[in-house]
Amino acid sequence: MFDNLALFRLSAAQAAHAVQRLSVTAANVANADTPGFRAQTVDGFADMLDRGGTLALRVTRAGHMVPAGGTGPARIRDAGGQAAPNGNTVSLEREMIAGVEAGQEQARALAIYRHGLTVLRLSLGR
Repeated sequence: MFDNLALFRLSAAQAAHAVQRLSVTAANVANADTPGFRAQTVDGFADMLDRGGTLALRVTRAGHMVPAGGTGPARIRDAGGQAAPNGNTVSLEREMIAGVEAGQEQARALAIYRHGLTVLRLSLGR
């Protein structure tokens, strides 16, 4: 029922993005002592939408242009940073901040979804 409503799709995409960011952060923390491990990061949610990420435009007529980039999850890339003597680039401080930001993004997505449900209930008179 809610698949056709853009607000619910957007909040679901933002929640999925937050989960992806949190899993990359967890992998970085798990490999904090692994020699030669390169820390990774996920592009921001806005960047993913600008690329045509999970919310691609719908083509309803043959003359519509299809956006480049396709539909897929956010891009994971090397986080950079200064390497330790063993070649590891994970900064636990940076990963703590990334984990908090991912949690805030998840909470924001759930709040948008919850408020959308409230508006939908009010419009139905419940």
